[in-house]
Amino acid sequence: MEKIPMTAAGYAALEAELRHRQAVERPRIIQQITEARGHGDLAENAEYHAAKETQSLNEGRVAELEDKISRAEVIDVSKLKGDTVTFGATVTLVDEDTDEKKVWQIVGETEADAKAGRISITSPLGKALIGKKKGASVEVLTPKGAKGYKIVKLEWR
Repeated sequence: MEKIPMTAAGYAALEAELRHRQAVERPRIIQQITEARGHGDLAENAEYHAAKETQSLNEGRVAELEDKISRAEVIDVSKLKGDTVTFGATVTLVDEDTDEKKVWQIVGETEADAKAGRISITSPLGKALIGKKKGASVEVLTPKGAKGYKIVKLEWR
């Protein structure tokens, strides 16, 4: 069973979603199924079939969350330090073509969110950054072609 690296915040988010799905969504869906059963013939009852489909999707997500939580390897980023990029590092990059600055935190796959500035350790950029030091240049293949970045800052927050 392969461990899944994640930050404490990522782990807490998975736990919160699991609790919500078990304590809020599950009872709500059961209520919908109960109400739909009261409408008569189940063979032609669209509400019943929709509620059962929703139940199936919810239970599938619950199982997925339980699996991820059981395999989680929580890494406390606040206790990390060093001068090379590793899991949990917050890296400030400068695009070598446009001089545009971007700040990324290297996180696990389950908590990656580009809009929030978190990229997966398994993403092309994440893989390119791992093991590099401040001042290093990295080249990443993107859908638009190769991009060059320079690491200008490395933090642990």
